[in-house]
Order: sequence, then structure tokens, then C-alpha cells
Amino acid sequence: MLVVSHVSLAKPIMKMKQMPMVDRPREKLLRYRSASRLKTEELFAIILGTGRKGENVLSLARKILKIITEAEPSSLFDTLIKTGGMGNTKTCQILSVIELRKRLNSLYEAKDILSPADIWKDMLPTHTSKKEHFIVYYLDTRNSIIKKELISLGSLNASIVHPREVFEPAVRNLCAHIILSHNHPSGDSAPSEADILVTKKLQNAGKILDIEVLDHVIVCEKGFTSMKEMGLMG
Repeated sequence: MLVVSHVSLAKPIMKMKQMPMVDRPREKLLRYRSASRLKTEELFAIILGTGRKGENVLSLARKILKIITEAEPSSLFDTLIKTGGMGNTKTCQILSVIELRKRLNSLYEAKDILSPADIWKDMLPTHTSKKEHFIVYYLDTRNSIIKKELISLGSLNASIVHPREVFEPAVRNLCAHIILSHNHPSGDSAPSEADILVTKKLQNAGKILDIEVLDHVIVCEKGFTSMKEMGLMG
């Protein structure tokens, strides 16, 4: 009598150390010198570090990613513990990463510039400085700050503040508008002739590039002056 023994056709799970070096998540990150080119499951695998019995870390990371996308946030801890079978340590690692992402997103969320008073508050570190700081705020179409940059440090004049230095970041970051600002160490925020000339020069350059100069706010410790509110913006 012919006896056929049962043969499992299930493909054995490859251990990470058996995978080619080029396919291992940590080695990929080191090779690229950037995490942006890795898949989400590969990033999770690096955070977890190790898998569990019968399952390598990359396979476990895929399961975790599926759980995260399907589970309710309020019950995610219990779902990971029960369904994922990871234990407290790995569950805490994953939940910490998720929470960290939320906080970093909140930290770097674009701020809206609503008024010259907002500029005055943001320029607070320069209020008592003995040097003039010429700072440009680069805004998107909703007037949210994309970035701000110190363009020059010293006395403000047309030779120091060149359109090239002001608008290069605006073009690079696809900005729609900019706001100019600088401090007056004298304590008087009234615009000088040099302030007016520089502003007009930058406005003309902005028109060519289709990047509007919304305002030039001059600040000091006592207060601020908006050249737009003074009718000096043309």
C-alpha cells in the first residue's frame, strides 16, 4: 500500500539575515542616506528592530501597518496587543511614533500672517538690536508662511538689499506673496527715504515675477509702522 506523507507547501518565512543586503530596510536607508525612499513598512521595520518567532520584522511591520489603517484610534493600543501579538514594548514603540508624527506636524504647521501686529510680535528678538535686520516672510496663496529668511544685517540701503537675494527664495519655494520687515535701532519706526526707495525697487521686481509685495513693516521696541497702511506701497 502506497503511503503518501503530508508535505507542507507553505513557503518558509525568510529571516532578515537571510535577505540580500540591498533589500534590508536599515541598509537601504544607509545606502540612500535618506528615509524618504523607503516604504512605510520598511520604516516601521527599522523602528521595531526585530520580528517575532516565525515572522521576520518586515512581515510584522506590514501587519502593523494594516492594523493602524483599519483600527479606531481610541482602541489602537488594545488592537495591536491582541491582534498584532507584539507585546507591550513594540506596541509602545509604534504608538510613540504615531504620536510624535502628530506633534511634529502641529509644530511645523504653517502660521497665518494676519496683520502688521503679527509681524511686530514675530520680530520681537530684533526690537532692541543695535543692527538692522531685514527679514522677508514668504507666503502662499492663503497668506500662510512658507518660510522666513534674514536677507541682510546692517544699515538698510538699496545696495545691500538686492532683489536677487529677496526673490530667489520666493521663486524656489513657489511663493505667491512676500512681506518685508526690518527693525529700526533708533526706536522710531517711521520709514526713511532709503526704506521707501528699497520698497519701491522690490515692488517693481515683484511685479515682473508676479510675486506681490504685500507690505513693508518697520518695527522697534515701542511699536511698528506699516507702509501699506501709510499709503506708501504704490
